[in-house]
Amino acid sequence: MYSDQSQVSHALESLPETSCRHVIELQCNETQVSSRIDDRSTSDVVVRLRTQDGRDEWIYCHALILTQKSKYFADRLSENWPTCQILDSRNCVDVYCLDSNFDYHVNVLRLLYDVIDGSVDDMWHGVRNALGILQVAVELGCPQIVTACVNYLEAVPWEEAEEEEILRIIPHMGSQAEPILARLQPVSPSAIMGIFLSTIRFATSSPPPSMNDLKSSAQEQLEYMLTEDDDAPLLTADEEIKLEVKECVKRLFSRFNHILEALLCEPVESVCEAGVMQSFQSHLSDLSWAGQILNKLEIMKEFVNNWIDASDKIVKVVEQASPTAEITETKSKIIEVAAKVLEAIGYGTVILPTTKRLHAVKVWLPFVRVTKPVIDSVTTNGDDAMTIKIDGELWQSLESIFVSIILALPSKDQAEILNEWLGNEHICYPDLTEAFEVWCYRSKVAKRRLSLVSGNNGITKTL
Repeated sequence: MYSDQSQVSHALESLPETSCRHVIELQCNETQVSSRIDDRSTSDVVVRLRTQDGRDEWIYCHALILTQKSKYFADRLSENWPTCQILDSRNCVDVYCLDSNFDYHVNVLRLLYDVIDGSVDDMWHGVRNALGILQVAVELGCPQIVTACVNYLEAVPWEEAEEEEILRIIPHMGSQAEPILARLQPVSPSAIMGIFLSTIRFATSSPPPSMNDLKSSAQEQLEYMLTEDDDAPLLTADEEIKLEVKECVKRLFSRFNHILEALLCEPVESVCEAGVMQSFQSHLSDLSWAGQILNKLEIMKEFVNNWIDASDKIVKVVEQASPTAEITETKSKIIEVAAKVLEAIGYGTVILPTTKRLHAVKVWLPFVRVTKPVIDSVTTNGDDAMTIKIDGELWQSLESIFVSIILALPSKDQAEILNEWLGNEHICYPDLTEAFEVWCYRSKVAKRRLSLVSGNNGITKTL
């Protein structure tokens, strides 16, 4: 047992000087009593803090203060609960605690001597300390300290680790601590929808360049809202949400087409100087992001049709321009959007007539074929360096997508595409070997297979 006064004094010295010496005036039987914690000359109670590790320290206190501000001490010092022993002519109350909570118990005893009226906001020394004090205050039944802790924790910002600690502890403390969790409570579906609709409108708008970071953040959060990970998506898209998203993307495409027309009407070099090409790139980035959102909502059809309709103009704009780093970057962004559109077509997400599918292949197969070597060859070079990267998986995905689209076309259209591929200098990419092998097999066995089918159905076909 450690009963040396210096041990307790050392524990208290770590606390703010003004708090440890704070004097409160109490009226008792119309007599003014001046008390301070650990004042042995006026103390009538010893609070003995003990831990399982053998730590045993005495703190000299005053029954009047303890019983007025703590239900635990009021019970322990009542006639209904005899004290365990008398130490130094004083009542003694043993309080057992974990070693990790020892300092929090000292803090709570100290705070019982402070006026808990909002004037102690600077005494908590951070979220973790306040959280520890709160747990002890609840345990010892100190309503004033509990209220002050709750008010503090509810108002101050939290670090991520602190928030996780609060989520671990506070829900088990009952209604008195509920205000702390107000910022973490789920909101109503109508509030979520309102946030989503406002964000999608901003994310598909064309704000000044100075607001691009804000727009990028809005786009990221929209995608996060709709993503199913460890948690379900934040909202389920109903028809109202889908309609608003389609309208927003429609307006985005309208602005994109307007820029496209401007690029076709003026020399590319002049519009580059006017910043139109930068705006064109920005809209391509927005369209690439919009494709992801539309795919999550399963409403890609209008987007795909609009892109296919604009395909010839898009390719013409970049092909007529002089090869510069800026144009190469623009081509890479075009590839990103085209990949999303072609994926929707190739995997049957969006059903298009044969003519449109054939047109998509005839426009984008040659473009991808000649653009890949250009993008792959881009290197850093001095102050004007620009590193353009497209994930290798995207190139592989495009190759598989082209094979899927081609194999779904009529065999004569397949033959035309494969004939052009076999005679092209860029035969290595996209590698259409799989499509070629399937076409050869189908063509060779076509008469036999179809004659068997026709015979079984009583139909005669001439091939």
